[in-house]
Amino acid sequence: MPELPEVEVTRRGLLPHVVGRRIVDVTVRHRGLRWPVEPELEGRLAGRVIGRIERRGKYLLLECLPPVHVAASANRPEGDYETGWLLVHLGMTGTLRVYPEAPAPGPHDHLDLLLAPEPDDAGADPRPVVLRFRDPRRFGAIVWSPLPESDLSDHPLLRKLGIEPFDPRFDGAWLHRHTRGRSVAIKTALLAGDIVVGVGNIYCSESLFRAGIRPTTPAGRLSLARCEKLAVAVRETLAEAIARGGSTLRDFVGSDGSSGYFQLDCFVYDRAGEACRVCGTPVRQIVQGQRSTFYCPHCQH
Repeated sequence: MPELPEVEVTRRGLLPHVVGRRIVDVTVRHRGLRWPVEPELEGRLAGRVIGRIERRGKYLLLECLPPVHVAASANRPEGDYETGWLLVHLGMTGTLRVYPEAPAPGPHDHLDLLLAPEPDDAGADPRPVVLRFRDPRRFGAIVWSPLPESDLSDHPLLRKLGIEPFDPRFDGAWLHRHTRGRSVAIKTALLAGDIVVGVGNIYCSESLFRAGIRPTTPAGRLSLARCEKLAVAVRETLAEAIARGGSTLRDFVGSDGSSGYFQLDCFVYDRAGEACRVCGTPVRQIVQGQRSTFYCPHCQH
C-alpha cells in the first residue's frame, strides 16, 4: 500500500499542476470507499480554488479556498463560504493523478475534479486538467472537513497520529521516551503510528536493518543510543525513498504515472533467502502482526 514516501511523492507531483486552480466540475462515480463519499461533496467543492497541498502521515490535505464568482445561495451547504480541507487517503491501491486530457474513466476511477486556471494566473498552464482518484480495492477515502487549519489536527482521522518523522522534535530521545514500558516488538511499535507516522512495512524493515536492530526486540529494551541510531535510520530511509519516487510493488504510480524505484535496492525487504547485501547471510522472513518482516540475523541483533 502507499506509505509516507509514496504519498509525499504524490503531493510534490501535484503542486505545480493543481495549486491555484479553480474546481469547475466534480464527478463522483462511486461513493462506496472506506467511508461513503458524502452526497453534498459536489456542491461543497464547486467553485473553490485549491490552495496548499499538505501531508499528515499518509493523508493528503487539499486546502479548498472559498468559492469565487459564486453568489450566496440557500441551496449551498452551510459553511460553504469558509476555507475547508479535502482529506484524501490512498488506502492500499489508490492513486491521485493529473491528466491534461483524461482518458475515458475505467471501473476503478471513482472521482474526477476538473480544474481550470484562474484568468489572472500569469504563466499558468491555460489548459484545464483533471485530477482523478483511482482505487481498485476501494480502501481509500475522500473526506470533506470544514475545520479551520488551527483545528484540523483535532479531526478524528488525524488527532491520534504520532509525530512526523521529519519534525525536528523526532530524535532518539523522543523515540526512547515513547517506548518506555512497551513490551511489544519494536517493529510493531513503529507500525502503530502513534509514536511516529509513516514508517510503514517496507520502510520499517529497512530502517531497522540500517540501525542494526532485530525487529523482534522489545521496544522498551532499546537503549537511548540505539534509539538515536533508529531515529536517524528512519529519516534517512524515508528521505531516500522520497528521492527515488517511492516504491512500486503493485499499483502505486506518482501523479504523472511514473513508478518508484526504491524497492530495487532494498537491503532486506522482500529478499527472503537472498544474501544480505552487507554480510552475505541469507535474509530471513517472519510474520509480525500479519505483516511480513525481513531481517538479517547477523547484522541485526
